[in-house]
Amino acid sequence: MTAVDPLSDGELTLRPSPPNGQMTTFTVEHIHPGGPEHAGDTLGTVEVRRTTPGVALVVWSLDGGPGPAQQALRLVSEYAFAELGLERLQVEVDPELHSSARVAIRSGFRREGVLRGGALVDGERRDVAIYGMRKDDPRPDSVTGWTALMDSTLPKKRVIAHVVVRDTAGRVLLCQVSYKKDLELPGGVVEPDEDPATGASREMQEEIGTALPLLAVLAIDWLPRWEGWGDAVEILYDGGVHDPSLIDELHPDGFEIRGLSWHAPEELEGLVSPLNARRLPMLLAAPDQLHNLRAGVPITS
Repeated sequence: MTAVDPLSDGELTLRPSPPNGQMTTFTVEHIHPGGPEHAGDTLGTVEVRRTTPGVALVVWSLDGGPGPAQQALRLVSEYAFAELGLERLQVEVDPELHSSARVAIRSGFRREGVLRGGALVDGERRDVAIYGMRKDDPRPDSVTGWTALMDSTLPKKRVIAHVVVRDTAGRVLLCQVSYKKDLELPGGVVEPDEDPATGASREMQEEIGTALPLLAVLAIDWLPRWEGWGDAVEILYDGGVHDPSLIDELHPDGFEIRGLSWHAPEELEGLVSPLNARRLPMLLAAPDQLHNLRAGVPITS
C-alpha cells in the first residue's frame, strides 16, 4: 500500500492509514518539545467513515482533553476536504456529553439538530445531536465562521405577530380557523429573516385578503409551553378601528380561515383560548397603552 504523509501543526502529528475508499484512520501523536519529529505519545485515533458519496462521519477517541481533540479534528477536516474529496463531514454526539459537543463546535461543526432516540445504548434509546461541516463553510477561526457556529447553538424562539382589529362598537375581529375550535386573531408565526410587522401584514394578506395598516404595538407577551408548542414571544399590533361593514370587504382564504366575526369583550370567554380570554378584554379596554405581559398577565415586577 502507498504510504501517506503525516499531518502536523507543530504540536500534534496525525498519521493517516492508507486509503481504502471507505474509512481513513488517523493515529494522533503529541510532539515532545525539542524532541525528534517522530517522537511523541500516542493520544488515540480519529476515524473518517464514508457514509454516502461525498459525506463522512467523524469519530474520535483521544486522551489529553478537549484541546488536542479540537486540534486533531481541525487537521482532519482540512485533510478530508482537500485530499479525500469529501464535501460534508458529520459528528454525532450524545447531548449529555457536553465536552464532546464543545469539541465539535470549536472544531468547526455547526449544531444542526437532534435525532430523538437515534441511538441504542445499553438497551436504552438515547438522543443523538448532529453537528455538520460543509466544504464551503467559513473556517472556524474567521469572524463569520465563528459567529455561525455560535448561532447554531443558541436557542431559537418562535416569534408570533397577531393583529387586534376593532370596530366602532368596541368589538374585536376574530377568525374561525380550520385547525382548532378556538377563535383566533388574524396573524401568525413570523418567518426566518422577516421582521414582525412584515410578518403580521403578510399573514393578514394571506388569511383575510387585506393587509390592514398597523398603527402601533398593543402588547408584547411571552407564551409558555402549551399543548405541544414550545414557548414563544408574541407581538400584538393595533389594526385600528373600522366600520363594522369592513367584514364584508374581507376575504377569508377558505383553507386556514373559514370565517370572520366581530365579538364584544364580554363574549370572549369560551370562544377563544384561555390566553386570549385573559388579555383581549384588557387590550380592548386600554388600546392606547403598551401592555407588557407574561402569559397574558401584566408584568408588574
